[in-house]
Amino acid sequence: MLHALPLALAGIAICGPAWLAHNVSPSATFFNQATALTGWAALTIWAFGHCMPAVSTHISGRSIVMALLVPALLALGAIGSVLLEGLPASLMLSACGLLAVAALVLLAAMLGSQSEVREELFAAVSIGTVVAGGVSVLIALIQVLAPSVADGEWISRASTAGRAGGNLRQPNHLSSLLLGAMAASVWLHEARVKRTSGEATIAQCAIAAGLMAALTLGVVLTVSRTGTVCIALLALWGVVDKRLAPFSRALLSLTPLVYALCWLGMSEWAKASEFAGAVQLHKSDPSSSRFGIWANTLSLIAQNPWFGVGWGEFNFAWSLTPFPNRPVAFFDHTHNLPLNLLVELGVPLGTLVLVLLAWLLWKAFIACRTAPPPESAMVRTAFVMVLMMAVHSMLEYPLWYAYFLLPTAFALGICLGHSTPPPESKPVDSPWPRRLLMSASLVLVLGTVFSVFDYLRVTKIFSVDEDDTTPLSYRIAEGQKSIFFAHHADYAAATVATHPSTAWKAFRRAPHLLLDTRLMMAWAKAYAEKGDVERARYIADRLREFRNPDSAEFFAECDKPRPPGIPEPFQCKSATRHFTYEDFKLR
Repeated sequence: MLHALPLALAGIAICGPAWLAHNVSPSATFFNQATALTGWAALTIWAFGHCMPAVSTHISGRSIVMALLVPALLALGAIGSVLLEGLPASLMLSACGLLAVAALVLLAAMLGSQSEVREELFAAVSIGTVVAGGVSVLIALIQVLAPSVADGEWISRASTAGRAGGNLRQPNHLSSLLLGAMAASVWLHEARVKRTSGEATIAQCAIAAGLMAALTLGVVLTVSRTGTVCIALLALWGVVDKRLAPFSRALLSLTPLVYALCWLGMSEWAKASEFAGAVQLHKSDPSSSRFGIWANTLSLIAQNPWFGVGWGEFNFAWSLTPFPNRPVAFFDHTHNLPLNLLVELGVPLGTLVLVLLAWLLWKAFIACRTAPPPESAMVRTAFVMVLMMAVHSMLEYPLWYAYFLLPTAFALGICLGHSTPPPESKPVDSPWPRRLLMSASLVLVLGTVFSVFDYLRVTKIFSVDEDDTTPLSYRIAEGQKSIFFAHHADYAAATVATHPSTAWKAFRRAPHLLLDTRLMMAWAKAYAEKGDVERARYIADRLREFRNPDSAEFFAECDKPRPPGIPEPFQCKSATRHFTYEDFKLR
């Protein structure tokens, strides 16, 4: 029997981030992530409360330690980046908070998978995922077929005309949500049939087929190449998994055909309107600059093999390292999980984390083969969810978003909970482990709520009510007191100052989030005003490599006629000294 509370909490954790369109600058996804963090942390409270009394110690301590070692090492890397690389503490706290919730979700799923509430817990998450995906398909249809209806408040406007991104705002993100919903819908169909007569009725099959077709159409509307790969992965699941019901296997195996038919239909419709599929297929760079950023990343790894550039410091190091043929976009991640870990953590620690992740993925695969029949379908479905997110992580960075990291941690925990055969053991009688874990989850719920109010202090800098007469300088000063988001206030201080050198302290934190055109121009001017022309020219040289239209006016000063005796602006000449990104870390 499925209770209302876990279903409601799963709805908050999964549907909330997927449906929430309203956000306030400076972050386009903060409210979505805060909703996911709150919902998942609250769901772990319920899970620990219901699974701990009946959980036996047959989940080996080794399995738990190995699973939790990954978030622990990543948190250690974030802390080390503050101490050794100058990462702002606010960014470290945000990363550690996200990792802490992920660790609790992973542990709750591992323990819950061995309790009597395992199917109820997985069903709540699966239903939440399917409902979130179903509504997101409707949003996608509006974004592509009736874009004028998208108001930006209830339905986000598509970032690319003819290509759906849902209220997650990114096509690849919507694609991953819909693919997860497809896997969850297969398990729900299997579970529904098992609870009834053991044979699916025509109505049940029709509902399952219609839902899969709708979700497949949604993936087509995203025009995601990663989604195409994962469609093939779902079909492979249907082919190789002989323990699925024949109808489920047929449904999965025919998914590529449905995908092709939907694509053909949208292509025909596009002749009279707009569909981004043809444009995406005929791009001159099929990797969307990924090959270029990966080449740059390998160069940075070779330059910093032992300790890396620091957790969260890829953009800072990459932007301030000479790459004449760099991709012109401002990348803040490498768009590849292994490369990102190696370049930021260094080869030794990054390799250790990757080996642990590979070991956990292998244990999850073993669980698919050894889980007993009552739970085997659940475990295999969870493994497919993890595998699709692993594929996505080879081309993007979805696990840096709470609404993907936490469901992935949950699915992985379900698999790991079944990865070792249960030895003879006694139940855990002490209430203290349960109380401690529930308290930790509650602290993270409260911490997330606090972060929302902390974020609102910064939003006042970027969006102000017409009746608000508070000076910008005061709002920036208040924002700089933020615990988690002071770097956003520093960005505003640095980029709005008439003379950027007067906001020098802001450059200690602001460049570590994202070095973009405005910030690089302001930083170069600040160095020039302080008399450090060589560093100013070096930053201008790096900015020139991006070939960004927003810097055209900055460099156009070099082409203007000047009266005799007036020197050229600093940006008109290249730096004669050699610097590294380390030379620009202000302590």
